[in-house]
Amino acid sequence: MDQARKHELLVSLVDELADERGEGAPRAEAGATDEELFSLFRAYVNTRQPLPASAGFLAQQDELLKGLIAEAGVHTLTDATPIPGDGRLFLWRGDITTLAVDAIVNAANSGMLGCWAPGHYCIDNAIHTFAGVQLRLECAQIMEAQGHAEPTAQAKVTRAWNLLARRVIHTVGPIAQGHPTARHELQLAECYRSCLDAAAGEGLHTIAFCCISTGVFGFPARRAAQIAVDAVRRWLDAHPDSGMQVVFNVFLESDEAIYRDLLGL
Repeated sequence: MDQARKHELLVSLVDELADERGEGAPRAEAGATDEELFSLFRAYVNTRQPLPASAGFLAQQDELLKGLIAEAGVHTLTDATPIPGDGRLFLWRGDITTLAVDAIVNAANSGMLGCWAPGHYCIDNAIHTFAGVQLRLECAQIMEAQGHAEPTAQAKVTRAWNLLARRVIHTVGPIAQGHPTARHELQLAECYRSCLDAAAGEGLHTIAFCCISTGVFGFPARRAAQIAVDAVRRWLDAHPDSGMQVVFNVFLESDEAIYRDLLGL
């Protein structure tokens, strides 16, 4: 996107968020770089309560986020590596917020409102940041109607707002803290099944999974990947008419190496 326009949008958005926050909240300083302004914008939206925003704010936010995603590069199924002997499966390493598929999976927490740590680079934070403030509000409405914390291994479907995907499917993985039990393993497999059931129920045909529970939830990466591959293959075998194509999306080189080994690449 045009750099001058990006700077203009960032200044305007940061100042509106500062005004919303109240006296003493940092505003856009003269001479601040776009990187500094985006970090402040992200910190504000990461910690913003799930409240409606003005039409003017949303128009500017949406223009900025769509421009940033386009600037990062749009990726489709054709950019992913097909798995030999299984045309239903793909592997792709990259930023899931730039992936144009029917659904992407978010590794959520039981509050379902995204990550509240300013600038944290977990997938939950990234998805909520680049989807826009509308996503936290939609999730809050779902949780208010539900009336209780989100249980482990279920799935909730929302709009994707400014992301390239059509839908975001949120699931809460088991918290293993480095030592998964048999129950944790069953729950992790159920996360994948629940997300696939939800995608099929929405009439979706391409879904990208992140590495559920392997971040701060502490599920060992290789064991989690094996459970993911097995659970997805079992679901696909049980639903041969679904037409579902599944992308295992990884961000770390180490995770890519694990999946390449498991998938025979």
